[in-house]
Amino acid sequence: MRIEVSPHEGFVISDAPPPHRARAQQVLAARPELGELSDRNLGTFGWTVALVVIQLAITIVLVLWSAPWWAIVLVAWGVGAFINHALFVLIHEYAHELVFRSPDANRLGAIFANIAIVYPAAIGFRNFHLLHHRHLGVPGLDPDVPSEREARWIGNSRWKKALWVGMFWVVQGITRPMGVKSQRMIEPWAVFNGICMTAAMAPFVWFFGWWVPAYLFLSTAFALGLHPLGARWFQEHFVFSPGQETYSYYGPLNRLCFNMGYHNEHHDFPSVPWNHLPAIRAAAPEVYDRLYYHSSWTRLLGIIIFDRSFLPYRRVTRKPKDTDNPNFPLA
Repeated sequence: MRIEVSPHEGFVISDAPPPHRARAQQVLAARPELGELSDRNLGTFGWTVALVVIQLAITIVLVLWSAPWWAIVLVAWGVGAFINHALFVLIHEYAHELVFRSPDANRLGAIFANIAIVYPAAIGFRNFHLLHHRHLGVPGLDPDVPSEREARWIGNSRWKKALWVGMFWVVQGITRPMGVKSQRMIEPWAVFNGICMTAAMAPFVWFFGWWVPAYLFLSTAFALGLHPLGARWFQEHFVFSPGQETYSYYGPLNRLCFNMGYHNEHHDFPSVPWNHLPAIRAAAPEVYDRLYYHSSWTRLLGIIIFDRSFLPYRRVTRKPKDTDNPNFPLA
């Protein structure tokens, strides 16, 4: 799994379009029945309600039992991170409008899922994530691509990479979106998202104190940071095999994150909900099993931090003309 060190620093530059549309057409030509998997899954909203309620209940129990700070941190790492990571995945489903037919209903569903995450991320994620699909790998348009300044500062320093991973909620939620000029961070739905988060947290703080948002925030920070789950954000598009820019994870944690590891399948078929993604791989193993994939997020996290050959530059980039796709299916 070790990456060969490049003779020079710099992003991997491609003059080819992303492979996902062509591969989807190839798979559908051989397995036309997979076209029936594009649908909406109303059950996702049930999971949303259940996870938000469970996470809030855990928080209240910790406060009522006067749990010491170290116990709250431990529960946030061992339990809360998995719940909030799962809620991020469900927000991703709402972003692709794979739950309700109405875009506004999907926005509201994502905002409800956002309650346990604390900071207002749902609408911003929707806006910027859809740009990621439209402009995969285009600096300045794809908010998932590290900036030159970010990559150069981190380099192969172990402590800087650990800080990078640990503070990834800042990188992904604030600094990278600020570099995308085609999408405003502050717009009416984003403001409404913030108001809803404040209104949702206010009664919990009033009745139970500040440990409620503190626990929830720690759960979010771990889900996006120094945690096996944190490796998921690096698994998806950092290059581990020459010529391949998107990677899947096929491991046991998919059961706890609504199959988010099936990332090649998702990019190939963005209108297929989480519960059908394994069926795509199962129907076309001759396509997906031949691609490089990860089987352990824990091992990957260690490589990201400790392997000096792993650099933030390990991303495929391209010019805007290669991915400017106004007809990209949002759902």
